[in-house]
Amino acid sequence: MSATRPSAGPELMLPGLREVYAAYVREAEALPAQPGPLQAEMWTSAQLGGLEAAAPHTAARRAALGDLIGSLHAAATPGARAFLRALAAIGPAEGRAAAARAAGRLADVPAAPWEGSLGRVVPGQAWLIQEGPLDGDRLVCEFRYEDAGTAGMHALAVRLAYGDAPAEVVIVGDVPALMAAARQAMQAELCVVQPHDAAAVGARLRAALGGSGAGNGAGPLPEACYPALALARHRVSLLP
Repeated sequence: MSATRPSAGPELMLPGLREVYAAYVREAEALPAQPGPLQAEMWTSAQLGGLEAAAPHTAARRAALGDLIGSLHAAATPGARAFLRALAAIGPAEGRAAAARAAGRLADVPAAPWEGSLGRVVPGQAWLIQEGPLDGDRLVCEFRYEDAGTAGMHALAVRLAYGDAPAEVVIVGDVPALMAAARQAMQAELCVVQPHDAAAVGARLRAALGGSGAGNGAGPLPEACYPALALARHRVSLLP
């Protein structure tokens, strides 16, 4: 047992979910083996998506997030530390400071090799892809990790349906392939692809996704949107 682990478990706001938190802690042991910060952030976002999709309301989601942070701190494993660092970097804004404090108290626990890169990205080109009047707009925003060149380039792609309701939220790791496919579709007159103003994209996506992770929620979304939602909110918060 780690010397940093408390002798008793944390006091939970939602004790009925104790086994759920324990499952998150167990699953986190796979996190340090992720090959890089993007994969770690995507893993973390998927866990948060499951938490948000299952929460009946915002207050319950916030309580569950607080319980999860306490449970990870109590576990004091390398996976728990990595999960806390990822939560502090790209998780809901109301939990980031608590996650950072909890991770800071695990200084003796080994760190994942990519820990220092989590959340440290800068935005690049934004694109608007219009596939047809019934398909809505697809907004694509490129990002790269600081000081990593093109090695960590990735994109957030969000398809907005009528009324700017999110229909699809995905993180794309192979940006050149995505844009090549889009240009081929444009040449076949299946869509229109054009550079777009990053500030305009940011405003639309912050409204559509429920803000920049500040916990105001976007309302019920298609189930497939939730795994990338937390990471998407983080990335959108970095746009002008």
